[in-house]
Amino acid sequence: MYQDLKQLYGRKLRASDGEIGHVQDFYFDDLTWAIRYVVVDTGTWLTGHQVLLSPHAFGPQGFGRSDSDYGSLRVHLTRKQIADCPSIETHRPVSRQYEQDYFRYYGWPTYWEGGGLWGSATFPVTPPTPLPENLLRPEPAHRDEIHLRSTKAVTGYQIQTTDGPFGTVSDFMVEIWSWAIREVVVETGHWYAGKPVLILPEHIRRISYEESTVSVNLTKDDLRQTTKNDVAQPAVAAVGAGDSSG
Repeated sequence: MYQDLKQLYGRKLRASDGEIGHVQDFYFDDLTWAIRYVVVDTGTWLTGHQVLLSPHAFGPQGFGRSDSDYGSLRVHLTRKQIADCPSIETHRPVSRQYEQDYFRYYGWPTYWEGGGLWGSATFPVTPPTPLPENLLRPEPAHRDEIHLRSTKAVTGYQIQTTDGPFGTVSDFMVEIWSWAIREVVVETGHWYAGKPVLILPEHIRRISYEESTVSVNLTKDDLRQTTKNDVAQPAVAAVGAGDSSG
């Protein structure tokens, strides 16, 4: 099941003992295209204190589970645990050192070791017992390899095809259980009668903050020939698939 991220902005968040704020943004890894953190606006509860929540905090049901009594997304932590976690305010932008301290504080497995989408797993899992110290310490070669992007910041970026610009990023479709971005929603405007087009992350070559662009290995025609709510594919790949099925 996929979730439209745009619908989650502003959604209230509730810890086991009370509300903690609302969803402000998401940080995703532009190598694996997994949501790594929910950025929380804590409002007056923790004034001036930005909080990051790893998907581990939402449990095995992911953000598809709401607290039926309050209409908020349920977080499996207490307010004190969240208030006492390492503060992001002194670690802008997010550093590997901050992440190391953060995951050690909660006792969660790190996502950058193990080879899977979530380290040794395909979805965020919480170990039944605290992990050994050596498993919470990142390898030196990984310390500076941070690839976190803001979904809000990337929204509005121009799509740069192999033969020119075509539309802008408008949303992200995320798999509820794995927290992986499976499709990027593109508004095509007058190019395609205003119909949205879906692009798979595998077709994205580069995201540029400086140029506010998302470069893809697709042509304008690839996007024009995509029907509403269908996923864009290179023309060559589509021909190959047709030949094999015949």
